Amino acid sequence: MTAIGHDTHVHGYITDKERYLKRLKRIEGQARGVHKMIDDEKYCIDILTQISALTSALNSVAVGLLDDHLKHCVVDAARLGGDEADAKVAEATAAIARLVRS
Repeated sequence: MTAIGHDTHVHGYITDKERYLKRLKRIEGQARGVHKMIDDEKYCIDILTQISALTSALNSVAVGLLDDHLKHCVVDAARLGGDEADAKVAEATAAIARLVRS
């Protein structure tokens, strides 16, 4: 299933795309580090600490993307009004619900 109207305009995160990509590269490195810690049979609490940091980093990226989505995609749709606005608000609400559940 694709996002509603996802190809109709420039995405809000595009101005921070490089920053997001750099952050995701660091997150990839953290995930590889956790993998290595388990492979090397490191202490459980140390691994859990790193997993907590990794989770926090991913949540930070998610909140940033959500903020960009609200400021750009939702605001733009709200200006147009109608079904598109309702769809974007519903889409954002669903994304927030997924983040809260995770």
